[in-house]
Amino acid sequence: MSDLVSEEDLARARTDLAFRQQLMAENLEKLLEKLNDLRRSSNVKPEVAKQIREGVDLAVKLADRLQQYGGQTGA
Repeated sequence: MSDLVSEEDLARARTDLAFRQQLMAENLEKLLEKLNDLRRSSNVKPEVAKQIREGVDLAVKLADRLQQYGGQTGA
């Protein structure tokens, strides 16, 4: 999968629950990796701290959606 989600992937995710979960899980993993990279960097500028906070908020939302969809079946 490329770094960006294609329009085709988005269309498929709207109708295929398993694919949607996979797509969200993969992107959550990528987000967490980037957040860890930022956290470990020696760059402690205010804009980096803001990006980390925004990323954490997004990760929580994505994890909540994964849990929500985890209990559903079908499309």
